Amino acid sequence: MTKLPSTDQIASYNKAAWDEFTRRGNQWTVPVTNEQVQQARAGDVRVVLTPTKLVPQSWLGSLRGKSVLGLASAGGQQGPLLAAAGAVVTVLDNSPAQLAQDRLVAEREGLSISLVEGDMRDLSCLKDESFDLVFHPCSNCFVPDVLSVWRECHRVLRPGGELLAGFVNPIVFMTDLEQERAGKVALKYRTPFTHFDYPDDPELRKLREEGEPLDFGHSLQDQIGGQLEAGFQLVSLFEDGWPADRSPLHALMNCYIATRARKPVTSP
Repeated sequence: MTKLPSTDQIASYNKAAWDEFTRRGNQWTVPVTNEQVQQARAGDVRVVLTPTKLVPQSWLGSLRGKSVLGLASAGGQQGPLLAAAGAVVTVLDNSPAQLAQDRLVAEREGLSISLVEGDMRDLSCLKDESFDLVFHPCSNCFVPDVLSVWRECHRVLRPGGELLAGFVNPIVFMTDLEQERAGKVALKYRTPFTHFDYPDDPELRKLREEGEPLDFGHSLQDQIGGQLEAGFQLVSLFEDGWPADRSPLHALMNCYIATRARKPVTSP
């Protein structure tokens, strides 16, 4: 069995990687514009859980006064738009630089957002049943244990509250990177995926040397079944993907999934 670095070591590595991504201007670190904020204030809330497809309005419902946790979703994008629509927003993220992007937009637009630096697997700083909605875009691929994320989401949601989550189909982590650059699709890595199963792989080593975050390709059993095991009821889902010219795999299939799950209202 592969011995992983400690939880703290992985979190520290990925914190530094996302801080650097923010400095580089990665697309998920670019703050929303004033125009986008004004649209959200007018009720046109355009947020994503996955690369391109907007979250349906029916999934968001009425946001005014709703207590929302943006989980591992900093970057000056979703949190400010949800706040502009009237939600009471808390954003928790591992990257201080990403959180600073939310602060920038909040100060620029006169929005109130609570910012918390922390690990998505441990929400002990947040009270039980304190949120109506958890908004969790594709980010659990940066932690080795996704089941703890679902358990914590269930704990902090009120009965009847909902979890909106985006995640990556594990096939993305199985493809041969060298073959992909040549325009071909070939499978190389096993799932669940972790870099630490392939310490001498030159392609993965190159990614680490370039400062890419450490990825973890979780099984669909853990991504979807894990939500059910945590106590959620699956309400709906959709698939999404990058444009076909991004890679040969994306030309063949949608590689991202978004789920809407609800914490049941139990009888007294």
